[in-house]
Amino acid sequence: MQATACAHSNIAFIKYWGNRDHALRLPANSSFSMNLGGLFTRTTVRFSAALSADRAVVDGRVLEGASLARITAHLDYARRLAGCTLRAEVVSHNNFPTGAGIASSASAFAALSLAAAAALNLNLSEAELSAYARLGSGSAARSVPGGFVIWHMGEDHRSSYAESIAPPTHWQLIDLIAIISTAHKAVGSTEGHRLAESSPLQAARLATSAARLEQCARAVLERDFERLARLVELDSDIMHAVMQTSTPPLLYWLPPTVAVMHRVRQLRAEGVGVCYTIDAGANVHCLCLPEAAERVRAELSAIEGVREIRMAQPGGGAWLES
Repeated sequence: MQATACAHSNIAFIKYWGNRDHALRLPANSSFSMNLGGLFTRTTVRFSAALSADRAVVDGRVLEGASLARITAHLDYARRLAGCTLRAEVVSHNNFPTGAGIASSASAFAALSLAAAAALNLNLSEAELSAYARLGSGSAARSVPGGFVIWHMGEDHRSSYAESIAPPTHWQLIDLIAIISTAHKAVGSTEGHRLAESSPLQAARLATSAARLEQCARAVLERDFERLARLVELDSDIMHAVMQTSTPPLLYWLPPTVAVMHRVRQLRAEGVGVCYTIDAGANVHCLCLPEAAERVRAELSAIEGVREIRMAQPGGGAWLES
């Protein structure tokens, strides 16, 4: 009983930060994202009677403690659905930095969910698989469908899932990711979500999030980059304002992060089609139009502290390897 699945990372245009239910990872607001083609997790799940306990190896490192317990809890959901008590071996690899704010948990749990479901012969719909992935990592819900994706906040487990509103071919946006740090975050997203409600700005963020999402989705459907750029940067800045005013405060930015933000805004003022957005980390996603990519890459590479540039275009949904 074995299956191998892959899933892309994603970058949120309208962010997810904070939960209404931490156990089910029901988000405080709906969010909107683009899957990142070329950045993915490949995961094999093997259920076997020969195993006395679950085992997980991620990027060559054997997991223990809380990290392994998180995977076991996620597998338990699929085991309950299948009426299975077999333990599993999970072998997973990311082709990009793990735990550095490039949504590695999103691709990881989307791939894990699909592989586990396939290995146990569960016939889950895309919405059901997305909801299952959400239990492991909220943003993993968005890595199950392809292209440009809305994750509905929902009211309960079944209604909180993601769906595509446009395929990857709809708009050839390019994401140039300025890698500033590959280190694991001192405070992970799971813990950060719990701090969101301690910020006095979170209520204002949530009150205006739905309107930004509607406008952002319309900008994507109409391929309106100027409007998209304004909304994406605003939403990113608001989320980080919440992080920085939580108790305790979270400041993921490093000096090169701020330098990239300033340069991107300068470039757009000069007529270059580019904008930034930042997840929970120091690395900066710079979205641009194809004709601007070469210029933007050169400008980012010249900034002190930018270690490398990774490029992604809109990617498809999670898939099984034969």
